[in-house]
Amino acid sequence: MEAIVKLNSAINGFVWGPVMLVLLVGTGIYLSIATGFVQFRRFGYAMKNTIGKVFHKTEAGHGEITPFQAVTTALAATVGTGNIAGVTGAIILGGPGAVFWMWISALVGMCTKYAEVLLAVKYRERNEKGEWVGGPMYYIKNGLGKNFKWLGGVFAVLGAIAAFGIGNISQINSIADSVNQVAQAFNPAAAGARGTISLITGIAVAAFVALVLLGGVKRIGQVTEKLVPFMAIIYIVCALIVVIVNAGRIPAVFGMIFTGAFNPSAVVGGAVGITIRLAMTKGVGRGVFSNEAGLGSAPIAHASTSERDPVKQGLYGIFEVFMDTIVICTLTALVVLCSGVAEGHWGDGALAGASTTIAGFATVFGAKFGSILLAVGLLLFATSTILGWSLYGVRCIEYLLGHKAVKPYQILFVIVVVLGAVADLTLVWDISDTLNGLMAIPNLIGLLLLSPVVIKTTRDYFKALK
Repeated sequence: MEAIVKLNSAINGFVWGPVMLVLLVGTGIYLSIATGFVQFRRFGYAMKNTIGKVFHKTEAGHGEITPFQAVTTALAATVGTGNIAGVTGAIILGGPGAVFWMWISALVGMCTKYAEVLLAVKYRERNEKGEWVGGPMYYIKNGLGKNFKWLGGVFAVLGAIAAFGIGNISQINSIADSVNQVAQAFNPAAAGARGTISLITGIAVAAFVALVLLGGVKRIGQVTEKLVPFMAIIYIVCALIVVIVNAGRIPAVFGMIFTGAFNPSAVVGGAVGITIRLAMTKGVGRGVFSNEAGLGSAPIAHASTSERDPVKQGLYGIFEVFMDTIVICTLTALVVLCSGVAEGHWGDGALAGASTTIAGFATVFGAKFGSILLAVGLLLFATSTILGWSLYGVRCIEYLLGHKAVKPYQILFVIVVVLGAVADLTLVWDISDTLNGLMAIPNLIGLLLLSPVVIKTTRDYFKALK
């Protein structure tokens, strides 16, 4: 067991380390240059044709979901604990400058996600039930030919297993922890019933997930279409209240972010050991972990869209990264930095999580309401992530073993929700986290080899638009 832990730790250090992050960001930079920085030049057009059409009535046929349902399903899987605990961890361990590097990863990640979604729609296919299926395994197989089919299989294996960690165990663990914190805030004696509270929480979430999964991709789309905007609005409004109350600190906070990106010791002090490299690694790493640009997961949801034009759906990829990282992650960072709860705790791993975020909200809303607010936020964010990743896992296992494997996989996925709430599955989560990072390798190979298709499709679309 110890050997497995060491091996996984070594591989994890690579897939979430500087080399891999450079590859992820480097791919985004290359695609940005190759497409003429489509995420910036066409940003207004992208917003107008994505969030600007949110209230337009759109119908989806059999085996399809609407373009907006596709992006909310992808956002459901993307917006999770990484937006709360992950961002706070990056700031505590990498200093305020980590936020700057998180923004940089998002700005280039917009183009990476755009390319992924475009290819997912272009090379998707129908499954046995007549549903659209797609993602990296399909655009690798259908775009690069049968000689690369094995590479698509590698991605699918990694995705099917990683879904149990990144999209299940880590999320339900965060939900159970937050519910326990609320219980203890109102009744300190509840600490003794932690196991029971976690079990009840796990069963309740598992039951909800099971009901949604029974309805297939259309049910998931219908639920996330309502859940994602609701949870985003609640979190954004509450975070803005904290920021507005501390408005006087905003200029100083942005000064800390920009100074800390290139001279961390000037902000946190030299004794803490936070360097530019650490700030960059934590910021880029949390950014990629949060918006998943380059990992290849979100295109699986976008492939189910009723939209026929790859570029039009690709624009939702730009919006998705913008909403996830530039909006929601930035607000979390501002709550932590404007409230001042991180000061004096730089480099303290014990506070690199949701508890510090709760403390930030508590400065305005009070300890009890602050813990309730974060608990509700984590419940909605993490439950939606479980739903989104259940679809990703299903599509991966379906690619590998066919439709007959879908139901057993879904049953196992629901069981793991309960186990993840009560059992110590740290090793399972750690291995899945590693596999989640490894998913990027076959996906990046596919993106780079198919980049001429992305460039031509983009150029043709906007040329015809003129």
